[in-house]
Amino acid sequence: MKKYWVILFLVIANLFWGGHYVFGKYVVAEMDPLQITFTRWIIAVVLLFPIAQLIERPDWRKVWKQWRYLLLMAAFGIIGYNFFLYTALKYTSSLEAAMINSLNPALIVLFSVIFLKEKLNLVNVAGLFISLLGVLLILTKGNLQQIFNIDYNQGDLIMLFVILNWTLYSILGRKMKGIPPISATAASVLLGILLLIPFMLFYGIHLPHSKPAVIGILYIGILPSVGSFVFWNIAISKMGASRAGIYLNLITVFTAIISAFLGQSIPFIQVVGGLLVFLGVYLSNKRRESRELKVKAEALG
Repeated sequence: MKKYWVILFLVIANLFWGGHYVFGKYVVAEMDPLQITFTRWIIAVVLLFPIAQLIERPDWRKVWKQWRYLLLMAAFGIIGYNFFLYTALKYTSSLEAAMINSLNPALIVLFSVIFLKEKLNLVNVAGLFISLLGVLLILTKGNLQQIFNIDYNQGDLIMLFVILNWTLYSILGRKMKGIPPISATAASVLLGILLLIPFMLFYGIHLPHSKPAVIGILYIGILPSVGSFVFWNIAISKMGASRAGIYLNLITVFTAIISAFLGQSIPFIQVVGGLLVFLGVYLSNKRRESRELKVKAEALG
């Protein structure tokens, strides 16, 4: 697969996740975190298996032989990440949640170096910090001192579990060998649903009733749940967890853009921050491409 396709998949995945924050606000007000998690994956699983069969035509017996990894991916990425995210948003503001979530790329890099033995160079690190600076400019509207003035609450602490769950999910996705990414996503989603069924039988399911919440749960169940997870796992399998993790900072950029389309004003400094995020991601990949071309040229010479 061409590298520009992998990058495009990462951008689209984060675009859909950016909308997740916006549309998810309508749903959290009417549904319990577990109910949202279960409902979104019920919608998604109907689409994931046909897509996997159509595009990848996997040997499902081979897929299910890796049930241990798939079960862990279901626990961390399908259930844990979403449950803790929706729970956190009940106690903390979007600003604080997004700010803490911007630490995710750094944690993925750290875990990738420790557990996957991935190699990093100065360009990777520079791209990470440039994009992180852009995120902080967006979140604080240019007042970086605001980072230290926030009084962290219960929701902020829960966001740390959100980050940890997504990091573990990404690492597990990279460790699975020989399993097509869409098929792995579909299988882990099915296992996640099975794990949630006992809780749903106990608590019951209360569907949203307002039009914005219905649109919100449909959006979450289709675009972030299917599109983002499929594109993310494809990118992880091709690029690696640490490099793909840098792109997670685009979530904040796209959240700001979608909010602007919905009528919310965005200060100029936040536009500058968004450009820094894209610049950091672009430079890190541009330098790596140049280095790869140089190595190939030397090999041919």
